[in-house]
Amino acid sequence: MTTKGHKKHGKTVKTKTGNFGRMEIAIMGTPCGEIKELARMLLRRLGDFRLAYVDADHKTEEEDIPGQIKSGANVMYTDKIKFNRIDFSGPLNQYARNRLFNEHDLILVNGNHFEAAMQIVIVDERKPLEKKLEKITGPIAILRKDKETRLPEYLEKHLGKELEIQPIYNYDEVGKLADLIRDTLILNVPRINGLVLAGGKSERMGKDKGLIDYHGLPQREYVYQMLEGFTEKTFMSCRPDQANDFDQRFDVLPDRILGLGPYGAILSAFLEYPNHAWIVVACDIPLVDQKAISQLIESRNPSNMATAFFNEETGFPDPLLTIWEPKAYQELLHFLSLGYSCPRKVLINSRTEILTPADPRVLLNANSPEDLEKVLESIRNNPASGST
Repeated sequence: MTTKGHKKHGKTVKTKTGNFGRMEIAIMGTPCGEIKELARMLLRRLGDFRLAYVDADHKTEEEDIPGQIKSGANVMYTDKIKFNRIDFSGPLNQYARNRLFNEHDLILVNGNHFEAAMQIVIVDERKPLEKKLEKITGPIAILRKDKETRLPEYLEKHLGKELEIQPIYNYDEVGKLADLIRDTLILNVPRINGLVLAGGKSERMGKDKGLIDYHGLPQREYVYQMLEGFTEKTFMSCRPDQANDFDQRFDVLPDRILGLGPYGAILSAFLEYPNHAWIVVACDIPLVDQKAISQLIESRNPSNMATAFFNEETGFPDPLLTIWEPKAYQELLHFLSLGYSCPRKVLINSRTEILTPADPRVLLNANSPEDLEKVLESIRNNPASGST
């Protein structure tokens, strides 16, 4: 029993996922063998994306079950040299499947066995869909086995006006179907928000790094204005006690996960906007400029967890000038659950697009008065450094 007005759960925003992942398409309306073949042809044409396929086999023979599973193992992992295989003894619910398919851009699903958020509907008299219309919730295309075949009346009635904009292909037009799916994937690439990391305590510097004027503005304002030209929305990331220190013209995103520095700031951003990618820029890399931001965005690979610059000085990708994709949210939480709160460790051990910065100076770090003097000297010697 709860008291009036009491909230049982903290405020969170749900990640957009279906039964398997963010982008899932069920192929339905024809025998399973043909669904498998169509899926195979599509997978081959869409190989530049991160892909998965889901099917079922309800005729598994007793001898097909691995001996270790029969003997009581719940999970069996096998390194097959050319591929890896995991067998589970129990069912996987939607949440377990979402974890399993988190990395993937597209999951193709055998619609004879499973539902998905979108569908490729095949008109085939061998597998009429009259009794499965409730599963046709987001059709992206209709395939006809015979180009002379008229769509069934029940399907026309179910789709209604939507049929007027529905692409209809012949079954052998796999290339056109693959192009449609490709366009759908590109259209649904997550939009980018900007995050200025302005919440550090600047203990080594002795003064707030976000307020240092390198380019005619406090650095946090300089970075904020720069990111606004590239992002849907930009935020100042800060500690909760700093939230009232910013002018009202800046959107502020106070940390909700405290004591973890940049790691907590990135996770706090995903808590608010889990379906956006985040371009994260720290205030202690004062030579970052529009060219570096442009390079990062133009070279972005949304199929990976993140896109980051390689820092020659550290020998690792730099997590504080990085685009973090929505799929990184789950990965960051996973590493945190293992006791790690270093964003660089996540980049190193995940699928990360690594770039060489056109100008390595953009990663020059200023955390101390000595670093500050080096940066100021670099700007004096090369006034274009860090300019927009």
